[in-house]
Amino acid sequence: MVPPPERDRGAATIEFVFLGILVLVPLLYLVIAVFEVQRNAFAVTQAAREAGRAFSTADDIASAEGRARYAMTIALRDQGLTPDGTDLRFGAIGSGCTGGGSATLEPGADFEVCVVRVYRIPGIPTYFDGGNNTVTGRYIVHVDDYRSAG
Repeated sequence: MVPPPERDRGAATIEFVFLGILVLVPLLYLVIAVFEVQRNAFAVTQAAREAGRAFSTADDIASAEGRARYAMTIALRDQGLTPDGTDLRFGAIGSGCTGGGSATLEPGADFEVCVVRVYRIPGIPTYFDGGNNTVTGRYIVHVDDYRSAG
């Protein structure tokens, strides 16, 4: 058996480390970016649900929107997000979260609560993605049929 030439010793280790870093760093970034998108999607879905519940259990319409905004803020902060760049909207069912609709506390009423959030993907400059990444959470609220109209 002839020993390998001196210049080939240790090359496999160097290639393995180099290619490992070359492949793992972009893969790690991709995982972080996907988790950031998922975190925002989960947060707005939960925020819409909590805002809808807080709105529908309010005593009067004057305090209902404030309760809904507070519930939305708490749900977003549970995921480590700030309410900056987040919009709370109410509308008719199927309106596509365009806003402009009104929510009511009338017994048996149905309406949609939407939480729309603009988020940033980490490490991507604004001129590449335009800073226009939005995610929307929707929740359909049904005010209790036996709620006292007061």
